[in-house]
Amino acid sequence: MQTNQTSRHQNQSCLSRYSLAVAVLAVLQAPLSQPLSAGTEITKQNFQLAPQQAPQNSPTVAGQTMDTPKIQLAIILDTSNSMDGLIDQTRNQLWQVVNQFSTARQNGISPILEIALFEYGNDSNAESAGFVRMFSQFTRELDQVSAGLFSLTTNGGSEYCGYAIETVVNKLQWSRSDSDIKTIFIAGNESFAQGPVSFHEAVRLAGQQGITVNTIHAGSHQEGINDGWQTAAVLAGGDYMSIDADQQVVHVVAPQDARIAELNAELNQTYVPYGSKGAENAQRQMEQDELSSDISAGLLSQRAVSKSSSFYNNANWDLVDALNEGEVDEKELVVIEDTQLPEPMQGLSAQQKVDYVQEKATQRKIIKQEISALSRLRAAFVAEAKREQVAASPSVSDALTSAVKKQARQKNFVFAK
Repeated sequence: MQTNQTSRHQNQSCLSRYSLAVAVLAVLQAPLSQPLSAGTEITKQNFQLAPQQAPQNSPTVAGQTMDTPKIQLAIILDTSNSMDGLIDQTRNQLWQVVNQFSTARQNGISPILEIALFEYGNDSNAESAGFVRMFSQFTRELDQVSAGLFSLTTNGGSEYCGYAIETVVNKLQWSRSDSDIKTIFIAGNESFAQGPVSFHEAVRLAGQQGITVNTIHAGSHQEGINDGWQTAAVLAGGDYMSIDADQQVVHVVAPQDARIAELNAELNQTYVPYGSKGAENAQRQMEQDELSSDISAGLLSQRAVSKSSSFYNNANWDLVDALNEGEVDEKELVVIEDTQLPEPMQGLSAQQKVDYVQEKATQRKIIKQEISALSRLRAAFVAEAKREQVAASPSVSDALTSAVKKQARQKNFVFAK
């Protein structure tokens, strides 16, 4: 009995520890009145507030409620022999791509980003499935995509581009809205015409659903043209690009990286896992942090910036996101079995459970605000550093972002500079 009383006292103490957070959040949530430049110290003086607009509970334009726009991005990677460089580039640049899209708006509304991941051309996969394997359906849980990328290995193989495209078109739940971005990126280095499914038929099938197919040839530009990569993109209304798959991705290390890493660790502590997969997914989140950190402090910073954006959503296993997204309401929260809750919430009263999650939400908003401010400083520093470097040849990130932005503008998306 004494142990339970002590535990509850500690939980209540934890809740009161952040009692001033709401007041601080009111300041940090407001946008800065002056942009920050590289090397600027964040002080009270330059944290002046710009005028705020009244918050809106749901997206509206001219008084009318609007559907939240979507960016649906299906990535198909060739994992046959010799494609290790392509896989490595994609792993290294996932968060950079996410951050590029995070400034997108359509009619002033921030979109939802959903990514699906497939591999093809790997002899380890079933021949009956065209050597194609799906790692994830469309998901907003970007750690699931990251985990899939880090699990990819090369073997084989038989690269059936038409079969892969047809599989992706048929297996995914594509948006039915013509105003959403629906796009496939397929990357590889062999002839596009291989396999039992004609790529002409596959891209025609995609076009019937308003899906754009973009092709990325890992090799010389002319060779890709000769092997049908450009033809497939043109037929599908997409873009053809060639990249140097063996080019090493260089991550600039910036002065802000150390503090961003600290904030990222603090951000993880605001997640409240629930349900049968909650603890497992929270562990996956930390594992993906470690994988990024092992590559570079700069890559971890890019990931942390993505985690502070609206694109990073874990409502399926985190109670803060679940409440914010309406997946769970307060009445449902208080009746969740203790066995489905993290240890600090077990044994709490109904009100204490609500207070606990709300406190975590407040902490998260404060941390995200600081990461956002530091990310602007970091971006300015990185831009200056890259001006002094020799221009690199196009990479996976360049191909993805340039094509999506081009196609997005045709659907009235705008991107902040």
